[in-house]
Amino acid sequence: MAEPESTIINTNVKQKDPSEALVIAVTTRAIFNLEEEHKLYMEKGKEEYIRHQQANQDKPLPPGTAFAFIQAVQYVNKKILESNPAEKDLFDILVLSNNSPESGMRIINSAKHYGLEISKFCFVSDEDSTQYLKSHRVKLFLSADRTDVCNALRRGVSSALVFQQEVQAPSTPLRVVFDGDAVLFSDETDQVFREQGLEGALQYERAMEAVPMGEGPLKAFAMHLGKMRKKFSQEKSPIRTYLVTARSGRDMGIRAIKTLREWGLAIDEAFFMDGAPKGPILAQIQPHIFFDDGLHNIQGARDVGVPSAWVP
Repeated sequence: MAEPESTIINTNVKQKDPSEALVIAVTTRAIFNLEEEHKLYMEKGKEEYIRHQQANQDKPLPPGTAFAFIQAVQYVNKKILESNPAEKDLFDILVLSNNSPESGMRIINSAKHYGLEISKFCFVSDEDSTQYLKSHRVKLFLSADRTDVCNALRRGVSSALVFQQEVQAPSTPLRVVFDGDAVLFSDETDQVFREQGLEGALQYERAMEAVPMGEGPLKAFAMHLGKMRKKFSQEKSPIRTYLVTARSGRDMGIRAIKTLREWGLAIDEAFFMDGAPKGPILAQIQPHIFFDDGLHNIQGARDVGVPSAWVP
């Protein structure tokens, strides 16, 4: 696979071994708030956009939705290296951008300004920049562009669509919330629910209770997160993971718990909402990122200021 048109290595950051690291790729609009610039690009075209970015290259961009998540990931790296300086199983962040390197200087300068440990900036002129994800061994891709996310999922990369919003930077440790069906698990039960209603779904779950659920699009990412978390005792872990699912604990929670156990994936806390809104519990958890396949749940999370990522 050809390298992106221009990959700029950030020499201020110790480069990670991509075969060992958990590589996360974020687009510029996921990590910074570029809504005004994006509007300019759509209305006035590329030339005007490039001119604007070059004229403002020393003006840091405001943080975007995935910004706090990336900061918390850095904190995890710091804690891992404190306990073992030779550890290679770290988070590795790269930025994937459709900017040219010239207009991308503002992105690089903004990352430096905030002290973000981004190891590579990949400036890609191709329409579909997701073709480079596999060659960089990306395990999670966050983008503000729906087409990008769908293309990445088709390529088998865990991926989610980030909605631009004002995000309060929550404190450490890194807190990640996963929805269950169609995110961590496959959407088999969702399909039964759509075809046969709640009663059909309950019957299906009871019949399948001993059979672990299939893998969802974010399972691989969650498993790697779980592996990192195991390096620490529960009290000292810089990573906390949560399952917040619409399933009811009584009828449909057993299979979810059994599946997690079968996978060897330890989750800190599980909430079975039985169809209740997720917003209030998310407001309490204050995660750095919340993954869900339901747009109404994403909206509920955004209403309480929680950074959200939709898994289509």
